[in-house]
Amino acid sequence: MTDQSSDPFVIEMRGVEKSFPGVRALQGVRFDLRPGEVHALMGENGAGKSTLMKILTGVYQPDGGEIRVDGQPVSLPSPQAAQSLGISIIHQELFLMNHLSAAQNIFIGREPRKGLGIFVDEARLKRDAAAIFRRMRVDIDPAAEVGQMMVARQQLVEIAKALSYNARVLVMDEPTSALNETEVEHLFGVIDDLKRNGVGIVYITHRMDEVKRIADRVTVMRDGQYIDTLPAAETPMSTIIQLMVGRELADQHRATGQGTAHEVLRVEGLNRGPTIRNVSFRLNKGEILGFAGLMGAGRTEVARAIFGADPLDSGAIHIHGTERKIATPADAVAAGIAYLSEDRKHFGLVTGMSVRDNVTMASWRRFVSRALFMRDDALGQVAQDYVRKLKVKTPHIHQETRLLSGGNQQKVVIAKWLLRDCDILIFDEPTRGIDVGAKAEIYRLLEDLAEQGKAIIVISSELPEVLRLSHRIAVMCEGRITGELDGRTATQEDIMTLATRRASAAA
Repeated sequence: MTDQSSDPFVIEMRGVEKSFPGVRALQGVRFDLRPGEVHALMGENGAGKSTLMKILTGVYQPDGGEIRVDGQPVSLPSPQAAQSLGISIIHQELFLMNHLSAAQNIFIGREPRKGLGIFVDEARLKRDAAAIFRRMRVDIDPAAEVGQMMVARQQLVEIAKALSYNARVLVMDEPTSALNETEVEHLFGVIDDLKRNGVGIVYITHRMDEVKRIADRVTVMRDGQYIDTLPAAETPMSTIIQLMVGRELADQHRATGQGTAHEVLRVEGLNRGPTIRNVSFRLNKGEILGFAGLMGAGRTEVARAIFGADPLDSGAIHIHGTERKIATPADAVAAGIAYLSEDRKHFGLVTGMSVRDNVTMASWRRFVSRALFMRDDALGQVAQDYVRKLKVKTPHIHQETRLLSGGNQQKVVIAKWLLRDCDILIFDEPTRGIDVGAKAEIYRLLEDLAEQGKAIIVISSELPEVLRLSHRIAVMCEGRITGELDGRTATQEDIMTLATRRASAAA
């Protein structure tokens, strides 16, 4: 990486303050960015990173402080004002219209026109979108409907949308959270091109290897405050982590034991088109079974089928030795199965509802009195208990869930299913978009649940996470389970060997 220490700043933020009801989100925060630089912004969920970037992109207005662009003080009263100065953002949560095509999402409100400006020039719209996808080196049909895409491809459309503004400053908030290794490398190639063209990039991530791979500098925030700015190349990751969490993290260790011999779940011969091919496995009481594989291997599809979210072509599901017909998620919940989706915003939460109501929504029947009235006091008490147990950062249980950080939203989803007290818990990417401190808390929580006798499936794209948690590891490729590994002795190389074993080799 080139020495940019003498370059002028394209962005300077000094003494930035921001408060919300009951929460002081930012306290005198500073941040700056040079042209052609990747500046990583790091901190635990709730540290204030996203709030600071929403101020930079005009979503929020600061209560105090100063923002300068090219050395000149500016006001950013709206996202449009920020975009007019060349500042764009790729949000961690997707903001796409599922019923529109990829091209329509990229250029919404800015569509090329023809016929005296009356009609949308569909041919040019598709050409312009296709040009951006070629630049990103991804194969996406501009005419494809976004709602029919998997999360990873929707993320790429979001990235293309931000790039379409020809930004001078590009904020990337967890842009790789749903991408596989090939797609991540494609994105890093785009970032390298943007750097060479003088674009400054603010990169928010919890993946430490990415910081070493692409960042020039790292700024750490904690509890709404600026902590330090350090050169990425010379700073050990352990130092950055300690600055982020303000405490030593427990040593990473492997799961021990193998659960009990009591079988809780057995699936036999599950099939669903090309995505699930003759999948069979068992899960015991007190066991964590990891599911590994590359993007598109079929892990999420298996979880959704077991939970009744997608219909099966054939196969059987046995719970405590008895075959159960699970046609809907309601059937699954009644059978004692809970599913934490990889997309918490759309399938795990009602973000406009309070923390209390999200925690208790799957268990409301337990809180109805004999007079058929909801027992608000009991709802509040149990929600407060889980907020405390899971260390959810919220000013109160009546806070709208949309106002929480991504990691705290994830904890609310977990609380919902813990309250339901299901025997089988399926966690799909449980720490996606969650910082290292919160990850450690989630890991301890899953281990505690296994010790209490819960049978747990963990689907994760992060191999260290699978190795950290799993008693056994089932590896998938092209819709099939290509092998099973002992979590105590498995290596990343073992997993990748099985994850790339195509159907012909697995037969």
